[in-house]
Amino acid sequence: MSINNDFLGTGWSFPPTFSRLSYSVEMVSDEKDIHESLWVLFSTQLGERVMVPQYGSTLTQMVFRTLNTTLTTQLKNAVWQAILNWEPRITVDAIDVDIDSTSYSIALIGVAYTIRRTNTRSNMVYPFYYAEATIPSNAP
Repeated sequence: MSINNDFLGTGWSFPPTFSRLSYSVEMVSDEKDIHESLWVLFSTQLGERVMVPQYGSTLTQMVFRTLNTTLTTQLKNAVWQAILNWEPRITVDAIDVDIDSTSYSIALIGVAYTIRRTNTRSNMVYPFYYAEATIPSNAP
């Protein structure tokens, strides 16, 4: 018995890519479509889409804040809320926020999720660039 993955959907690749041979837009399906939909969701500001102003996340509103425990909690909540409102195909298993040790201005937001229809587990890491960087005194 095969599983019908129509529920997972098909959409444009992100960023949009066009094929010169077929004169069409490159499409992605299934798990890749979910992954790219999450990327677009996190990258979209509330109000940015004219026809659907509620679509997106509040991540960009937090760019100039100091990275501390409060901001980490707010980032997790913003991601969770965006997924809850706009991505019905998945269930969130965990959201983690880690500071990138190679840069003083990037927090890596890790989202572990399960695709509801297929019970497949997956994850993604979204880089959140914040402007309020704390640079150690021994940095060059």
